[in-house]
Amino acid sequence: MNHSRNKPDAATTGRNDVTDTLGRPLQDLRISLLDRCNLRCPYCMPAAKYHKDYQFLSRDQRLSHDEILRVAGAAVSLGVTKLRLTGGEPLLDKNVVGLVERLAELPGVDDLALTTNGILLAPLAASLARAGLQRITISLDSLDEDVFRVMSGERGSIDKVVQGIAAAQDAGLTPVKINVVVQRGVNEHTVLDLLDYFRGRGPIVRLIEFMDVGNRNAWSLDQVVPSKEILRRIQSRWPVRAVGRNYPGEVARRYQYLDGQGEIGFISSITEPFCGSCSRARLSADGTLYTCLFATSGTNLRGLLRDGSNDGAIVAALREIWSDRRDRYSELREPVEKPLVNKVEMYRMGG
Repeated sequence: MNHSRNKPDAATTGRNDVTDTLGRPLQDLRISLLDRCNLRCPYCMPAAKYHKDYQFLSRDQRLSHDEILRVAGAAVSLGVTKLRLTGGEPLLDKNVVGLVERLAELPGVDDLALTTNGILLAPLAASLARAGLQRITISLDSLDEDVFRVMSGERGSIDKVVQGIAAAQDAGLTPVKINVVVQRGVNEHTVLDLLDYFRGRGPIVRLIEFMDVGNRNAWSLDQVVPSKEILRRIQSRWPVRAVGRNYPGEVARRYQYLDGQGEIGFISSITEPFCGSCSRARLSADGTLYTCLFATSGTNLRGLLRDGSNDGAIVAALREIWSDRRDRYSELREPVEKPLVNKVEMYRMGG
């Protein structure tokens, strides 16, 4: 089923696009379905903090799918064309396929994607594609078993992730993107092997500088491997050339192998900030809207969704939040290892 056909385009859906104080449009909405995950990656949900007795959000504290649809619809009316489901781990939501189908029917949504760790993907990939999912991004930090074990918090399986990638390709969720968070002294020595494995197989590997998201990941500047450093290593083994962006606001800098074996990307928030073109808002599982990945606070919409307010009130709230936005944390980041206190953790708002 192709949900992208026969939908009204932006010109016929009554859009009333909005921009922030720096002239940036609202084009992307990332929706965190739940704050739970089946891995314990140290840079996101370290096991020492998120143990078996940790109190995650209850079902009543999380937005229902109906409430998510209302916010997504309001965002689309203000110019959003891209929706991405995140977590936590979104595939832990047993009804995620149904939500995808409903989101795919929203007029004006041109791009519907999902980010997952891939552990649960293989049996769901075909159903997600039939429901209208168009693209998928899979987090995989290393193909080395020992490194993967450390970076997943002793959970998960490389084999299941690789099977999930293959299933996504078979289902037509292509090109599959693979996100690799690179940490000095942790997995940087396995990057070329991972690239070698996926060269010529279709997925686009994107190498992400270790970022100071939240407060739990013990971030320090000396753990960041600058993208330019990795690019030099890649160039010495496989010549690549830079290519242009696929769309305005794309955060990854793209390169293609000269031998035609595919594409790689770099997301360089630390050394080459891209705040000036950021068009993303993030909706957490508890209904809080954040306008920056490095936010210390957001605006909770759950009360508005549950107090009888109509959809127009939600649109007005989103318009006000975005119109007042002035975030550019990465451009203002001080070159010292003094992280902002009380930053919201990544697993709450989605990456």
